[in-house]
Amino acid sequence: MQEFIAKYQDRILGTLSGFDRVIFRGSLRRLNYGWWDGKLQARVALGMEQYLGQNQVLFKNYREHVKKVSEAIKERSVGPFREKGLPVEFVRSPKIDKDEMARGIAQQRGIASGPVCVLAAMELTPTFAHRGTHMVMDVRPCQVLYHYQIHPEVGWMHARIQTWFPFHVQIAINGREWLARQMQRIGLGYRQEGNCFVWIEDYARAQQLMNQQLEMNWAELLGAVGEGLNPLHEEIFARYETRYYWTCYQSEWATDLVFREATDLQRLMPKFLRHGLLTYSCRDVLRYFSKPVKRNGDVPGHFRGNVQADLKQKRQGERIKYWMNGNSLKSYDKAYSETGSVLRGAETTINQVKGLRAYRPKEGGLEEDLAWRPLRKGIADLHRRTEISQRANERLLNALASVDDNRTLQELTAPLQRPVVWNGRRVRALRPLGEDQALLAAVEHGDFLVNGFRNRDLQTLLYAQPAIASTERRRRSAAISRKLRMLRAHGLIRKVPRTHRYHVTESARPILATILTAARSTINQLDKAA
Repeated sequence: MQEFIAKYQDRILGTLSGFDRVIFRGSLRRLNYGWWDGKLQARVALGMEQYLGQNQVLFKNYREHVKKVSEAIKERSVGPFREKGLPVEFVRSPKIDKDEMARGIAQQRGIASGPVCVLAAMELTPTFAHRGTHMVMDVRPCQVLYHYQIHPEVGWMHARIQTWFPFHVQIAINGREWLARQMQRIGLGYRQEGNCFVWIEDYARAQQLMNQQLEMNWAELLGAVGEGLNPLHEEIFARYETRYYWTCYQSEWATDLVFREATDLQRLMPKFLRHGLLTYSCRDVLRYFSKPVKRNGDVPGHFRGNVQADLKQKRQGERIKYWMNGNSLKSYDKAYSETGSVLRGAETTINQVKGLRAYRPKEGGLEEDLAWRPLRKGIADLHRRTEISQRANERLLNALASVDDNRTLQELTAPLQRPVVWNGRRVRALRPLGEDQALLAAVEHGDFLVNGFRNRDLQTLLYAQPAIASTERRRRSAAISRKLRMLRAHGLIRKVPRTHRYHVTESARPILATILTAARSTINQLDKAA
């Protein structure tokens, strides 16, 4: 990452690394405990059987018990929203974007903080069923409730609960939304477009705020949100106590680089994507995810995973994406504006922790017994998950720093081949590889590097014989004056004040050198360069 920043430091306003979307899941592990029964070809839900026994509910009466509890949860869960006159709506189509719908409600009602709405839907969820003499785990559709709110600390978020046993909970937050709340709290100026920041008053301070997010007491935060989803939890499990075990279902850790000029990012983005798609192999992707590769570059024989790469055109722009075993790493342009344009240089999404490791003690073991052990989905290993993600981002960005970002001949000459307006008058386009090639070669002549050139100097180079008649001299002088005006209009030359001399501008020198080199090159030389 530092290599990338060092290469483009004069074009970058600032950088920001931290959480994007994070999804947590809460499950009642004691209730879900069980074992596989070969005869039933199902997993026996021993925990649910114990719950029913403690509450003196017969297995055959399970459905009636569930319906009664479910209706009570629905009523109590949406009660606070109805009391405040907030919408509680049932969403029938799965194609409807519930988050977009909830944001629309917040905007219409002018809600800047607090609860927004509840959206209910029917979804396929894991639950239990009575089969023979056992309770088994099953999957069936049931109603789920989505609570949308603007949390006083983490900002926009939603929490979802299934209204049937085992009452699985899902909570989604966004690190960028959270950061916006943090910056508002301390009065740090910023400009946000969608899910990114195109300008921040102090990027170093903003990064400190994002780092503070990792110090959050996740169990306390998630537990408080979970209580609002099911206010009857303590009552339901009074005789069979169980608590939510919180896991990180999905995490997105993004590194944004804000470019000063949109034109710079627009020019570089195709080069990054082409470089990333054509240059990197599956071995490189393994390295991004901290997977060992043999010294000779071969993939270890014991690796049984799946590695993919993909280039896709999206509404916002283009992106390159790599997958490995359900996890992904991608790079794409995020936003363009006058104040700044965002390159999401790298974004690591972790869905599967299999194969990832953390330096930790055994669960329930001695704290001093530290060793590299499998990474857990639980929130206890969330900090290690962010370390893995940040290193993956840094590896990808450092790899992109090696891209050849020199301008192509087409990019250099495109502005010259368009008409311009200069001093209120239209000036024609240049034809750099056509009739104007001799003119460009003349102004780039080595004799003019120090003292520049005059009208008469160009006449000497552009006409084979000197003019004898005065009318011809005036005609040539006028023709060269028109050409000088055209070159000035296109920004290729500048006039030295209080003289009749001209100099090639600094920005024009590489353009002229490239055009003339290409014009003098043979087909074989161009083929070798390609």
